[in-house]
Amino acid sequence: MRFLNTLKQIFTMPDLRNKILYCLALLVVTRILAHVPLPGVNLEAMRAFFDRNQIFGMLNMFSGGAMQNFSIIMMGVGPYITASIIFQLLGMVVPQLDELNKEGESGRAKINHWTRLVTVPLALVQAFAMIRVLQSQQVLGTLEPLQWATILISITAGTILLMWIGELISENGIGNGVSLIIALGIIAGIPSQIRNTLAVVDVSRIISLVFFAIIAVATVALIIIANEGTRQVPVSYARRMRGLKSYGGVDTHLPIRVNSAGVIPIIFAMSLMIFPGVIAKFLETAKSPWLANGARTVANLFANNWFYGAAYFVLVILFTYFYTSVIFKPDQMAENLQKQGGFVPGIRPGRETANYLSKIITRITLTGAIFLGLVAVLPFIVQAMTKVSTLAIGGTGILIMVSVIIETIRQIQAQLSMRSYDNY
Repeated sequence: MRFLNTLKQIFTMPDLRNKILYCLALLVVTRILAHVPLPGVNLEAMRAFFDRNQIFGMLNMFSGGAMQNFSIIMMGVGPYITASIIFQLLGMVVPQLDELNKEGESGRAKINHWTRLVTVPLALVQAFAMIRVLQSQQVLGTLEPLQWATILISITAGTILLMWIGELISENGIGNGVSLIIALGIIAGIPSQIRNTLAVVDVSRIISLVFFAIIAVATVALIIIANEGTRQVPVSYARRMRGLKSYGGVDTHLPIRVNSAGVIPIIFAMSLMIFPGVIAKFLETAKSPWLANGARTVANLFANNWFYGAAYFVLVILFTYFYTSVIFKPDQMAENLQKQGGFVPGIRPGRETANYLSKIITRITLTGAIFLGLVAVLPFIVQAMTKVSTLAIGGTGILIMVSVIIETIRQIQAQLSMRSYDNY
């Protein structure tokens, strides 16, 4: 009933309704583009290649099937995300970028402009590497220079178009446009996975499918709990007297999220894990025997689920601690509390407060890191337990979908609350 009332509220507010319809229309455009193929490829061989290769199958899942369709947007928003991560990391070591971040909206606008510029060469390089890999696997034949230029320019233009659509959604629609495009790509791959599973299912696997469904529901519930979970650090503000009036004296809480890093550590770890496998596939056809044999060894090693899962788990934990240290600065937080007259009861302001907050975030991050690591390797665990390999969507995809849906719902509720307040 509450859901129906919310829908009624949305459609009775023209500006909010138009924002949602605008967002949906642009997302439909992205799905149409995902089925516009480039010429010169055997689509059946392309799909077979992505079906039998786990690493590239995961990349295809995040592109919403655009890779196996050899679509003009086959690289998705990957180059744009890579450029964003590069500038985020550079902000730690380049003082000028850190100063721009502190300038507010104008500084972030400059960084966003540079991010867009860097996206273009990254899209070209990634498209070239992917085409070379496809050629080494005999999926693509020999290309003439004009064909090379046409394909590279088309794929790069597709990435820039997606980036532009994502920014339009963020500015004029509801939610983060790039996140919505990624989540929609993951959701778009679910029906084909269900169809492939039903095509090969038999009576003996029904129990496995039921077990898979229970795990999926439990995973969604745990992800929601982890995303919403916080450690409330008590904070008090000193009472100040001005004349006959007193100010302050408020007791509040400083929320520290269990999963402060979000899905970023998984994306970092995935990029690092995919890179050796892609390079190995590219070098398998090298003329030097030692190089080709070494590439096959590396490819076989990364094709081993136990090795891949263990390495992936460890990297996610390491990147979780790394990224949390980037976004959570106890010294700065303790300094801000002291300037505002706030303090943690029983802890001296300044250095002791910073040490206390650092100890809390270190402990709570361990829980979040282990959770993210388990989410990342969930596909390997589920496939080993259920013996169902056609349902390849993993915890990473579920985490992204749930996080994006929760954030979008929050923005819609915020818009509804704001308009209800204005009407009042």
